[in-house]
Amino acid sequence: MVTVPLELNTEQIRGEKRVVFNHLSWLSYRQILQALGENNRAHLFYDRGTLEITMPLEEHEFYRELIGLFIRILVVELGLKIKSMGSTTLAREDLERGAEPDNAYYIQNQAKVLGKRINLTEDPPPDLVVEVDITHTDINKLELYARLGVPELWRFNGEIWRIYRLEKGVYQEEEFSPTFPLVPKTKLYEFLATAKEDEVRAEKNLRAWVVSQLAKNNGSSELTL
Repeated sequence: MVTVPLELNTEQIRGEKRVVFNHLSWLSYRQILQALGENNRAHLFYDRGTLEITMPLEEHEFYRELIGLFIRILVVELGLKIKSMGSTTLAREDLERGAEPDNAYYIQNQAKVLGKRINLTEDPPPDLVVEVDITHTDINKLELYARLGVPELWRFNGEIWRIYRLEKGVYQEEEFSPTFPLVPKTKLYEFLATAKEDEVRAEKNLRAWVVSQLAKNNGSSELTL
C-alpha cells in the first residue's frame, strides 16, 4: 500500500487554500476528478505524481471574475469570436499532466472547436489561459501549460499581471498580449482599481476606451503609440 504524504500550505490564507498530495498515480488523479464531479469549486492540478487541490477564496474569485469580464469586453468590442472554457479540465495522459485553470478561451482557434467537447489529444489547447494565484503554488504552472501547448498564459497574483507567450516550447514574458495587442497592461490595472469601487463604471470606461482606440487606429486592433 502506497502512503501519500499530505501537505497543507500554512501561509497566511488570502486568495486560496491549497492541499498537496505527492506520489499519486495518474489513475488516482482521474479517480479523484471523477469523484469530485464537474461542479465542484476546487481546481485540481496534476504534474507527474504531484496533485495540488486549490480552493479559491473571495479575493481570488473577485479577480477571476473581473479578468474574465475584461477579456469578454475586449472580444466583443474588437469584433472577435470566442469559446469560453471556464475551469474545464485540460489533461493529457501521455504527458501525465492536467490542469483546471481559472479561465480558458479559444479565440484564434474558436472555429476549430465550436460545438465540440474538447479532447486535447485531438484538438488544439486553448489559445489563452488565465491563472490567479494569490498564494504560493507548488506546481510549476509555466512548465505545466507549456507542456500542454497553451500559446498564451496570463498570471495575476493580486498585484502584478504577467503575460507569457509560448515560443519553441518555452514561455517568454511579454509587455503586450499577443491576442489583444491594442491593450497595454495599465488598462487591466485601471479596470481592476475602478471595479473595486464600481464595476459598472469600470465596464463602461473600458468599452469607451476600446471604441476610442479603434476610431483612432481606423479600426485596427494594433496599438498606436
